[in-house]
Amino acid sequence: MNPDTAGQTRPGIAEAGLSQIVAGTLPQAFYEQPTLEIARQLLGKTLAVVPEDAESEATAGIIVETEGYIGPEDPACHAFGGRTRRNDILWGPPGVAYVYFTYGNHWMINVATGPEGYAAAVLVRAVQPILGLETMRDRRGLHRLKGKNDDRQLTNGPGKLCQAMDVTGILNGQPYAGPRLYLADTPPECHLPAFETAETTRIGITRAVDFPWRYYVKGNRFVSRV
Repeated sequence: MNPDTAGQTRPGIAEAGLSQIVAGTLPQAFYEQPTLEIARQLLGKTLAVVPEDAESEATAGIIVETEGYIGPEDPACHAFGGRTRRNDILWGPPGVAYVYFTYGNHWMINVATGPEGYAAAVLVRAVQPILGLETMRDRRGLHRLKGKNDDRQLTNGPGKLCQAMDVTGILNGQPYAGPRLYLADTPPECHLPAFETAETTRIGITRAVDFPWRYYVKGNRFVSRV
């Protein structure tokens, strides 16, 4: 699929061109805001992943669900116990990817937030696809998911979206200003309708479960769990 060809692949899902997405790349100043503000403001923005030497396999989705993790006061954050080889990226400059493997099965992609030396991040939990849907379907083996072959299953969870968008540890530390990863304003033709932001406690964790640091687009069908 040509990443610069916009169109409809299935009813209700419009595709954008990669060049349109890249043109809206967020400035570095965006990542210098407080972590929870970034978590809220990422809703409606677009995440794009561009494989090296394979632009035709680029994928992108509008972020519809996030969670904030703030190390110094957050027992659920990987940086809570101090700096380690695994979480080193979190302590560096903001605006880069923190990608890790969890439960022996899934990759997870986060946005490191600042300031440098203060470890915090925003987990991208779900996106609404707008580029590379056929590629995502192939990667997820959607045709093999009995009773679950709706496109919602592509990216309605952090592990699913990483599989669909080919996010692995090789992207750990990559900047969100390209050339492999982009966070950008969503092209006008793919904007979400005006939406309400829901704020809830985080899910899939066992510590600090009462922190209301999960945000999602209310009513969006790609949200992992309401």
